[in-house]
Amino acid sequence: MEHRTEQFHFYATPEEAKLIRDREQKTGILNESAYLRKMALNGYLIQMDLSDVKEAVRLLGITSANMNQYAKKANETGSIYKEDIEDMKLRQDELWQVMKDILQRLSTI
Repeated sequence: MEHRTEQFHFYATPEEAKLIRDREQKTGILNESAYLRKMALNGYLIQMDLSDVKEAVRLLGITSANMNQYAKKANETGSIYKEDIEDMKLRQDELWQVMKDILQRLSTI
């Protein structure tokens, strides 16, 4: 058996300590050192880059504002221009592409 000589030490808030102990108990690992070592070696942390989500929200805001302008124009004049509809479709397609890219990335996690 390999002899362990390296020590790690960290502090936790009472709430964090309770969460750690609750999770430890759920795993069935009865030794706190074994649980923490197992999590440090084999656990994983997910870090997500949400810049594309921010871009989707930005595009959604633009699309919503444009739709409101088109609706206002249509209510005032009783008609809407074909170019306006094409612009709305283009913005919607951009938004769908961003959302598809986000979902593709999330499916690989």
